[in-house]
Amino acid sequence: MRLLAAIAFTLAASVLPALAADTQSAGREQSEALLAGNFEGVWEDMTPQMQQAFGTIDGLKSFGAALERDFGTEVEVVSEAVQPGGPGVELYVRTSRWSAIEAPILMQWAFDTQFKVVGFLVQPVATLADSRFLEYQTKAELQLPVTGEWFVVWGGRTLEQNYHAADRAQRFATDMLIFRDGVTHSGDAGKLESYYCWDQPILSPGAGTVVTAVNDLPDNPIGETDPRNPAGNHVVIDLGNSEFAFLGHMRQGSVAVAAGDTVAAGEELGRCGNSGNTSEPHLHMHLQTTTDLATGEGLPAQFIGYFADGVVVARGEPQAGQFVSR
Repeated sequence: MRLLAAIAFTLAASVLPALAADTQSAGREQSEALLAGNFEGVWEDMTPQMQQAFGTIDGLKSFGAALERDFGTEVEVVSEAVQPGGPGVELYVRTSRWSAIEAPILMQWAFDTQFKVVGFLVQPVATLADSRFLEYQTKAELQLPVTGEWFVVWGGRTLEQNYHAADRAQRFATDMLIFRDGVTHSGDAGKLESYYCWDQPILSPGAGTVVTAVNDLPDNPIGETDPRNPAGNHVVIDLGNSEFAFLGHMRQGSVAVAAGDTVAAGEELGRCGNSGNTSEPHLHMHLQTTTDLATGEGLPAQFIGYFADGVVVARGEPQAGQFVSR
């Protein structure tokens, strides 16, 4: 349930015109520097938030050593592409073959408009999780679980739109946060309270019964995650008809419901936080067939009567890159 499927990835940028050709050059340069062991050069081109994610340059060097240990060395570049990565961010995406692993490896760099590195990942190429629910129509009447306008970071049915699509239970999940003027925070990016979605109310997407409510996990400092508790403080709601809604990463101590409570659509469940496996404050939500994250199968979540980029959607699934509101 990380905000971004990455070894290290943060969001920060101002909105300026896309520069695809230059992004490709910057991506190639950073890739070659990393592969050649020029960690000082890569470090200097990272934003302070990215440097904080690694801790020190020694953390970046350790990451480079782990790549060589696990994947070997790059032997062939299969493809390159430049893709939008959110407001003011472009992605350089490189797929290649390495000496010590059979699966192709994806290397991705995210650049702001000054070509500073704001995100970075290296991982085996993911594949879409099988699903028998591709044509499924949500039975519960769902509304967006937030107030005001939020940005969909991950959402949709392809891996390009939604890294969750590789996971059987989270096949149709959505991650949302708040962007203003192209950034997710104001002031000190190292402070949780600087993030616009921090402590915003998280609402029940539909009527149902609370099955699980976790409230006591700490909120991660920026740059740290908690993969042992992927959902963090979260609420699971039985919506009926074997539809269970998971809402995660809530602020410690903010969860306002308990197992057994009956909730109405729009009732406050808690507040947006940064608990669990997350790189910065945001809301994760998905539907699945069971109350167990490890055994459930993901279900499409179709919301009723919302706006996407200012256009009314009578019934739909929020997509990555959209600004949505009720």
